[in-house]
Amino acid sequence: MEIYLMQHGPAMPKDQDPEEGLGPEGKDRIHASGQALKKMGVVLDAILSSPKKRSKETAAIVAEEVGFPLEKIIETKKVKAMASPDETLEALSELSGAERVLVAGHLPSVAEVASFLLTEGSRAAVQFEMGGCCRIDVDDLPTHSGRLRWYLTPDQLKLIAS
Repeated sequence: MEIYLMQHGPAMPKDQDPEEGLGPEGKDRIHASGQALKKMGVVLDAILSSPKKRSKETAAIVAEEVGFPLEKIIETKKVKAMASPDETLEALSELSGAERVLVAGHLPSVAEVASFLLTEGSRAAVQFEMGGCCRIDVDDLPTHSGRLRWYLTPDQLKLIAS
């Protein structure tokens, strides 16, 4: 399974948008990230999103850019900011037949999931940036022996997109 982990883009301040949806910079950043993923040949079988507005918008923009049907995005609490890696891996395991999955989530969850997939015991520190994305390949779930294929910052993704 190819697991793509992405932290949502920069959100609007709560006083401007009580639901903290993506701001203009956040939307631009996620469009560029999605365009880069498409240029890199990323094809997705499933997208998981947190119920938070900024994650749902991130998932929808990436889906639009890579040609994934919006109605097939799966919204789940199992990828919320404080969700445990076990919860997220359970959500991934429930996707029968999906081999290429994007998780549009939050910190600290996406970093903890990456660490869980890559190490056992001591935790790997994976520094996510809003709109950045990593790919970890796994043979089975759950696992601590995933393979980090790449991590790209939003600036690197923007360069790829241009």
